Amino acid sequence: MNQTVDLYVYGRDVLCASCVNLPSSKDTFEWLDAALKRKYPNQPFRITYIDIEHPPENEHQKELSERILDDEFFYPLVLVEDQIVGEGNPKLKDIYQEMEKYGYTESSD
Repeated sequence: MNQTVDLYVYGRDVLCASCVNLPSSKDTFEWLDAALKRKYPNQPFRITYIDIEHPPENEHQKELSERILDDEFFYPLVLVEDQIVGEGNPKLKDIYQEMEKYGYTESSD
């Protein structure tokens, strides 16, 4: 593994209209953080939650937040670096596959 990968979970407090019976964006963020720490222990990564109603000053993050609010994407929207790997109901398998492109390997514990 050559670098620490950044993951982003875009969401909001209100559940997505198409996401009835699914976890909230913050629940997805916490679940994903825990799952990645279990799968890739001692392999650092950064995971950031971005509230689409109050995005940071970063232009790319503001633009993506606006696109979600304009219904271009479902939320929670999950990115590994700049690659969208899940929206609405993200799948761990897809996120793991993207992480492994950066050299992350499953723990053999």
